[in-house]
This record gives sequence, C-alpha cells and structure tokens, in this order.
Amino acid sequence: MRPAEYTPEEIVQAGEALQAAGRNVTGFGLRQKVGGGNPTRLKQVWDDHLARSSVTEAEPVAELPVEVAEELATVSKALTERLAALAVELSDKAVKAAERRVGEVVRAAGEQHAAELKQVRADTAAAAKEHQVAAQRAEQEQAALRSELAQANARAERAEAKAGEIERRAGELRTELDRAHQDAD
Repeated sequence: MRPAEYTPEEIVQAGEALQAAGRNVTGFGLRQKVGGGNPTRLKQVWDDHLARSSVTEAEPVAELPVEVAEELATVSKALTERLAALAVELSDKAVKAAERRVGEVVRAAGEQHAAELKQVRADTAAAAKEHQVAAQRAEQEQAALRSELAQANARAERAEAKAGEIERRAGELRTELDRAHQDAD
C-alpha cells in the first residue's frame, strides 16, 4: 500500500475551508481542495476529525428545588415499583404461556402416539384376520385333500377287490379251459 501523500492536518484544514465557504464536505470536495488523494480516505479522515471534536463537556445542571427533588424521588420510586410489578406480571404471563404451549405440545404428541398406536393395532388385526382366513383355507384344502384321498383309497380297494375277483374268475376260466382241452383230447 502506498504511503499517504496528504497528512490528516492538511485534510482537516481543507474540510474547514470547505465549511467556511458554505459547501458540504465530501470526499471529492476534499480531493479537489488538497489537490489529490483517495476520496474515500480523505472523507474517512474528515469523519474521524468530526467524531473527535464532537465530544463536548457536559454543562453543569442547576440543582432542583427541594420540593421538586422530593416529588421526583417519590415518582421515581413509584415508577420503579410499578416497573418491577409489571416485570413480575409479564414474567408470570410468559411462564403461563410457555406452560400452555408445553401442554399443547404434550397433548398433540399424545394424540399422535394414540393415532399411531390405533393404526398399529388396526394393521395387526388386519394381519391376524388375513392369517386366520389363510389358515381356514388351508384347513379346508386339507379336508378336501383328505376326502379325495379317502375316495381314492376306496376306489383303489374296490379296484383291488375287482381285480381279485377278475383273477379268481380268470383262474376258474383257465381251469375250465384246461378241462375242456383235456376232454377234447
């Protein structure tokens, strides 16, 4: 960064000259008056000078008459007490509002939990009903299969008995045929 070409004293003198001429002190006005420089820096130096010079000494205040001072003290005390009472009242209202809000949040959470629990119970009941229906179907299918098996066993026994009868009859016919062959010979 370049060193400043113009001292703060030169910039302050230029600003005072602009004020004396009845002009507003701007960065560009200062630049024109000092003959160059960065307008932002020039204005900053001027603003700093104004800030330092604006500090004024407090003027002594005349004392109040005794009656006014006493009344002021009484009013100040009453006002302080009233402000303290208002602060307590506002604090109570804030606490009650916070408690009410907490109660609402807790109640809403409880309602949401109850709704979720109700949904879980409904889902569980639906799943149990589906399971029960599936179990009944399985029992019905099992009963139907047992019935079909019993019928098939009965048919097989009848077929076996018929086959035994046919074999016996075939044996008799063979015996008769053999006799008929023997008689024919």
